[in-house]
Amino acid sequence: VGLGKTHLVNAIGHRILQDKPDARILYLSAERFTNEFIWALQNHRISEFRQRYRENCDVLLMDDIQFLAGREQTQEEFFHTFNALYHSDRQIVVTSDVYPQQIPEMEERLISRFQSGMVADIQPPELDTRIAILQKKAEQESISLTGEVALFIAQVVKSNVRELEGTLLRIAVKADLLKRPIDLELARETLRSALPPQDHATTVDDIQRAVCEYFNIRLADLKSHRRHRTVSFPRMVAMYLCRQRLGTSYPELGDRFGGKDHTTVISAVRKIDGLLTREDHQTRQAVQAIERKLGF
Repeated sequence: VGLGKTHLVNAIGHRILQDKPDARILYLSAERFTNEFIWALQNHRISEFRQRYRENCDVLLMDDIQFLAGREQTQEEFFHTFNALYHSDRQIVVTSDVYPQQIPEMEERLISRFQSGMVADIQPPELDTRIAILQKKAEQESISLTGEVALFIAQVVKSNVRELEGTLLRIAVKADLLKRPIDLELARETLRSALPPQDHATTVDDIQRAVCEYFNIRLADLKSHRRHRTVSFPRMVAMYLCRQRLGTSYPELGDRFGGKDHTTVISAVRKIDGLLTREDHQTRQAVQAIERKLGF
């Protein structure tokens, strides 16, 4: 649910019309098909119903076919509709929230028809895709969304596009009501109940150690004032993770990283945020690996 099946089916219909403007395309839900079938039976209009779906149709796009489960008479009608279209070389696309064989109370002959075609499994979007979805939605809704906040939301909400977009809108509404910017602190407050419980509360020390292990550098170097990239880049990553995951204040981060001033810390966090926004592979790989190690 919420993975974009309906959006994909609509896109298929639009693409077919681009290639064949005269194509007769019918798009509807299985529930609507059922309701129209019942109405046609009750009003003695079944011949018109069958003409619409079996003869006056080049492409049938049906959403949520699992709605037919347990509806024997409607399944019987759809079976013959399917066969009529199939034998006339018409195109049929159906969607479901489960695999064909997992639909309960569905006739085996219908399941066999579904499995005879291409069965495509739509998986939940990966992290990069979730971030892109959030950024696109933010652009459409004129929401000011930083890469830092987009990454945080995408790491917490992993199930489907609908929940992802809904979470963004919920944060935006809260920000508007409270007259606050959409920052990491507000996002964490809004999503607090969705955050996984941790047996051990991660600390700045934990993040520093994990970063040192990942980049194979000494803790003393991480906290030093050395500017060589082999040290400065891990330091920026550590500061970013402390800020993003723990909400550590900039002045405290400065103290914990060898007495840096808070403007240096802000610059480091923004640098990593910018690299993640530009989808820098090395940065994203490092951040994700360290977060996995820490159990985020």
